[in-house]
Amino acid sequence: MTIQQRKETLEARRNVLTGHLVEVEHALDAPMPKDWEDRSSERQGDEVLERLGNAELDELRQIDAALARLEEGSYGYCQICGDAISEERLDLIPATPFCKKCAK
Repeated sequence: MTIQQRKETLEARRNVLTGHLVEVEHALDAPMPKDWEDRSSERQGDEVLERLGNAELDELRQIDAALARLEEGSYGYCQICGDAISEERLDLIPATPFCKKCAK
């Protein structure tokens, strides 16, 4: 995969995450039901949405960092040891800043 294709993959995933985070935010901002049992269920759902949103925010930060590395020319190189990250690893985890050895 070329650097341009990797950039497009990262940007596409970023767009998906951004769109979903807006949906999560709207869901969390929705008024609570008046019924106590419904409110309890709603709070449980909100907790799940909040955890999902936090995980997506973390992924978004990783993507933004990867896009910054692309711009500066260090994308594809381990941020710890400086070795090249394998194509296979970048195919699986495009935003990874670490080679397989250092990720352990």
